[in-house]
Amino acid sequence: MYFDISSLPKYLPYFLPAAWMTLKVSALGILLGLGLGLGTSFLRISANPLLRLPARGYIYIIRGTPLLLQLLFIYFGLRSLAGFSALTSAVLALGVHNGAYIAEIFRGAIVSISNGQMEAARSLGMSYSRTMIRIILPQAFKRAIPPLGNQFIIALKDSSLASTITINELLLKSQQLASSNFMMMEMLFIAALFYLIYTAMFSWLFHRIENRLDVSAA
Repeated sequence: MYFDISSLPKYLPYFLPAAWMTLKVSALGILLGLGLGLGTSFLRISANPLLRLPARGYIYIIRGTPLLLQLLFIYFGLRSLAGFSALTSAVLALGVHNGAYIAEIFRGAIVSISNGQMEAARSLGMSYSRTMIRIILPQAFKRAIPPLGNQFIIALKDSSLASTITINELLLKSQQLASSNFMMMEMLFIAALFYLIYTAMFSWLFHRIENRLDVSAA
C-alpha cells in the first residue's frame, strides 16, 4: 500500500476546524464531568442513604454501560424531548460519562485522608463543611491529580465517538476527506497526529501541576 507523505501538508489545514471542535467537545465534557464528579463524590461518602444510594446507582449505570450507548441514548432519546443539538448531546454524554469516573477518583482521594484530621478539626470547633474545604479537599485534590490526568486523556480520545452523531471532529473529518481523495491512511495519520499533540499537551500540563503541587509528597 502506497503512503503519500507529500500530501500531508496539503490536507493538514482542512483538519484545523475539526481539531478545534475536538478540543472544544473534550474541554466542555471534562468541565461538566468535574462538576458532576465532585458533587457525586460528596453524595457517595454521605452518611445519608437517601443521598448515597442514588450516587452509587449513577456510578454503577454509567460505568456498566458503554459510552457509545450513552451517547446514542442522549442523542436519539433526550434530544427529541429537550431539543438538544448534536454538540450539546455530545458534551452532555461525555460529561455524564466522565463524571462517574471522576466521582470515584475524588471519593478515593477523600477517604484516603486520615480520619484523625477530621476529628481533630471538629474538636477545635470547625464545622464539617469548613473542615472539608480547608483541610481535607486540598490534600485530596493533590492525591487526585495523577488519576485525573489519565481520565482527561481518556476523555480526549473518547471525544472521537462524537463522530457517530455528526459532530465534525477529527475522526469524522478524516473519513469525509478520505471518501473524496481515497487516501484513508494519510487522513487517519493526520487525525492521529492531532490526538498525539493534544495528549502530549495534557501530559505536560499535568506533569507541571504535579511538580508545582509536589504531589509525590501528598
